[in-house]
Amino acid sequence: MDAAADPLAGLKVIEFAGIGPGPHVAMLLADLGAEVVKIERPGAPVTNPVVERARHRVAVDLKSEEGKAFCLEAAAKADVLIEGFRPGVMERLGLGPDELLARNERLIFARMTGWGQDGPLAHAAGHDINYIAITGALSAVGRAGEPAVPPQNLVGDFGGGSMYCAFGILAALYERERSGKGQVVDAAIVDGATSLMSFFFGVRDRPYLTTERGKGMLGGAAHFYRCFECSDGKEVSVGAIEPQFYAELLAKSGASAELADGQMNPANWDEYAEKLAAMFKTKTQAEWTELLEGSDACFAPVLEVDEARDHPHMKARNAFVEHDGMWHTAPAPRFSRTPGSVRSSTDDGADIVANWKEG
Repeated sequence: MDAAADPLAGLKVIEFAGIGPGPHVAMLLADLGAEVVKIERPGAPVTNPVVERARHRVAVDLKSEEGKAFCLEAAAKADVLIEGFRPGVMERLGLGPDELLARNERLIFARMTGWGQDGPLAHAAGHDINYIAITGALSAVGRAGEPAVPPQNLVGDFGGGSMYCAFGILAALYERERSGKGQVVDAAIVDGATSLMSFFFGVRDRPYLTTERGKGMLGGAAHFYRCFECSDGKEVSVGAIEPQFYAELLAKSGASAELADGQMNPANWDEYAEKLAAMFKTKTQAEWTELLEGSDACFAPVLEVDEARDHPHMKARNAFVEHDGMWHTAPAPRFSRTPGSVRSSTDDGADIVANWKEG
């Protein structure tokens, strides 16, 4: 596919190799056509070929004069720089935002961290679970009476991290069209995860939407918004919140008629959940899927990662792409005229930078 047709074609990005959300930001931009030069340590392996796709790799010793000179040249020509080091590391390397923006006032300097560039925890080590812990997000996930359950690293690293960093980069690029100037984007996972909790801060007066573990409707307490085990040990999900969808779930599944009353009364939820659990245990996941999927019962089978690729809806949307002998997630979101594309990484980063023009 022609990269020139992608929505971010022509955007020049420098990525300093890291882990977690930083590489994911670069992947999102690269999928949409940005030319991403990844600066990495000599001999560094590719640890995740899906997230690290579509890069122009170059090995650089950041502590050498030659390495620093290359980074200065690249930053002087780039539109965007992405780094995920602890605060102060880039400054100590002589590659901080003050120095680089003085050389290239249009540069968007994106800093992807967990705690942010300031605050009492800014220099402490941490991971996704720690970052979402102080935002209220982690406390809301799990069963009552049990410790909180980390939702993989989706809420912190990627939901509150890379997605907000990418959003910040694009917003800064848009503002640059007016001012002609770049700026620093301080993308902290704690900030993004807090923003993700905005909905719950706005419904504090609605007890059924509480984030108290094991009690909130959206946290799995409600019988009509949770997962159930089937006779074959596999699971299904139901999310029939609205009355008409709840009625459809009961009607199409053949559930007990007594479940029709008092749907939104939390006092009924445990008892009704037991009845639905017993009902779903009578059929296999495939049988429930045949009966309920595609209806307004708000139903979907709970699939494992490898199964998701073969689901008819996911296949119809080409949600997964086979590339270089392995399966990749497709670029997202979709565009009507300028679709993104999955591309291989190359080792021509130095040549790419040499061909970039300043300004």
